[in-house]
Amino acid sequence: MKAKLALFVLLFAVGSLHASEKVILIRVDGTINPATAEYIVNSISKAEKDHASALVIEMNTPGGLLESTRKIVQGILSSSVPVIVYVYPSGSRAGSAGVFITLSANIAAMAPGTNIGAAHPVGMGVGGDTSSVMSEKIINDAAAFVRAIAQERHRNVAWAQDAVLHSISNSESEALKQGVIDIVSPNLDSLLKEINGRTVKTNTGTVTLKTADAKVEFIPMNWREEFLGIISDPNITYILMMIGIFGIMFELFNPGAILPGVVGAISLILAFYAFQTLPINFAGLALIILAIILFIAEIKIVSHGLLAIGGVISLFLGSLMLIRSPFELVSISLSLIITTVIVAAVFFLWVVGLGLKAQQRKHATGLEAMIGEVGQVVSEIEPGSVGKVGVHGEIWKATADIPLKVGDEVVVESFTNWTLKVKQKK
Repeated sequence: MKAKLALFVLLFAVGSLHASEKVILIRVDGTINPATAEYIVNSISKAEKDHASALVIEMNTPGGLLESTRKIVQGILSSSVPVIVYVYPSGSRAGSAGVFITLSANIAAMAPGTNIGAAHPVGMGVGGDTSSVMSEKIINDAAAFVRAIAQERHRNVAWAQDAVLHSISNSESEALKQGVIDIVSPNLDSLLKEINGRTVKTNTGTVTLKTADAKVEFIPMNWREEFLGIISDPNITYILMMIGIFGIMFELFNPGAILPGVVGAISLILAFYAFQTLPINFAGLALIILAIILFIAEIKIVSHGLLAIGGVISLFLGSLMLIRSPFELVSISLSLIITTVIVAAVFFLWVVGLGLKAQQRKHATGLEAMIGEVGQVVSEIEPGSVGKVGVHGEIWKATADIPLKVGDEVVVESFTNWTLKVKQKK
């Protein structure tokens, strides 16, 4: 009886152990940016806190920021929980930064119909240092980084280096054959069964994977990570910055409008917050600020459009240079830049046009508004003496070069010391 009871307790304990096994699942679909890095690092911390059997990262990415990639790789390499990177579903890729992340995993897996590679530094264009020395430094640094990862995980070091130096890319079957990844699996359930029982090395020692019967818990991005991901998009950041600039300038031109100023201030603050997460070229930012100064100067100074043209050129060049991306797969859309420059040019030409019209428009208030108005003599006016005229129901002192009788209609020519000079209406 005691033997049966002991067996029952043992089976119950084993069953409870299997029931408590858990795999954390997260999904990365898009560029690697600060939000992605925060999402993955936080998920690793949760997996460690929950004593999960493993963390699975389903990934489909064209690449992204090197600094964010480094944070992700550091988090994976220092994790006490096995991390599995799974390039999934079919048609997905682990490009550029995705290569580094996939190679750093304890288990690197791909679904059929996926590819990995092309990690050569890109974006050596406007706004970056395009010298051969700087280019060589960037490439060598990326190559050393990927070699270190491949060596740590005992993967194909030569292939990893070629992915950076020569932009090679392989299908899942080729990657498996060359020792780049560990397994090809059609879906997550199949993957978890196939890797069950494998032994991997984590930051705290050797761990045997127990994933066959584990419960899968999906963790989505929280609102903060999603928000950071949205504003970290260079195009969104650029739009926020321009809305901020135009909003505040509109408020300055039209004091009391309030809404443009409030929206502009909020947009500008969000843009500057996002700038902290992006590789900003301060020369580009300086050119954009110069463009705004030139636009304002065009309104204040008569330059016949020369300042406005300079502002348009400065805004265009500054926008092109704003994001420096020697390794980053991030940039501002050229079509967005062109559209913004055109809108800015039209906006300021419109403002300048309103200013010129205002200068040419007849004064509607004050003494200036009296000039050209028609009145009637209410007290005779002799040359060299002061009489009185009625204009708009008001009685004014008036002088004239010719005699004027009571009842004569007159036109106001000018005013001096609150005395109008009038002439007879023809």
